[in-house]
Amino acid sequence: MSDTGLHPGLVRPRPQRRKARSRTHSATVRALGPLALLVLWWAASATGLLTPDVLASPAEVLRAVGELWGNGQLPDALTTSLTRSGLGLLIGLAAGLVLGITTGFTRLGDELLDSSIQTLRTIPFLSLVPLFMVWFGINETAKILLIAVATTFPMYVSTSSGVRNTDPKLIEAMRSFGMGRFVLVREVVLPGALPSLLAGLRLSMTLSVIALIAAEEINATAGIGYLMSQAQSYARTDILAVCILVYGLLGLTADIVVRLLESVLMPWRTPQGATR
Repeated sequence: MSDTGLHPGLVRPRPQRRKARSRTHSATVRALGPLALLVLWWAASATGLLTPDVLASPAEVLRAVGELWGNGQLPDALTTSLTRSGLGLLIGLAAGLVLGITTGFTRLGDELLDSSIQTLRTIPFLSLVPLFMVWFGINETAKILLIAVATTFPMYVSTSSGVRNTDPKLIEAMRSFGMGRFVLVREVVLPGALPSLLAGLRLSMTLSVIALIAAEEINATAGIGYLMSQAQSYARTDILAVCILVYGLLGLTADIVVRLLESVLMPWRTPQGATR
């Protein structure tokens, strides 16, 4: 034994200290990746590696944004697409939440519904496009319901899993105090399943953007998808790039919204990667 009381050859353990990072520093680091892609895009366009017929340069894309915003096409398309995506997402979240609670909290609901829902979940929602066109025509109903179907299953799986993982001893204790089933779900089960619910919300919001792209291929006469089809007809790669970037920004915004909800609803959670 050495004077330090440690076995020879061993070193005194050093506890890992967490380095505090400001939000500004974190945001700057997150922005490095997109900025690097933007620089590569600009350099490839400037050197001729990317020709306008393949992909427009960043400057041409910015001019296209100004053109579309000036004539009102981009604001109108955004309003239409966000309305479709929002309505479909709300329907899907509500359906997934109700079905997830039903199958996760009651044995009868699990036995009656889970196997059928799991079977439907394996069907790619893109394969439903022709069927929805036959059932609902080419109006807004088909587009909204397609988004709703796509967003229901991620919310269902996350909700059902979160509800089932609620501590059964806690549920039994609350029942012994006379808490009813509805109040038990509201006050105990859902708060306990909150991490899973937010994970399902994140997946559903991301899928709502993906389903929006597919939905706007159903003979759309307005929206970002309609702008894309028009740009494709006239080989406007600058407008195509604008539409693709808009879809990407919608997905990024959805992810940021869920992160903000996590920080508000679960302030005790450690940010991912904080210990590294």
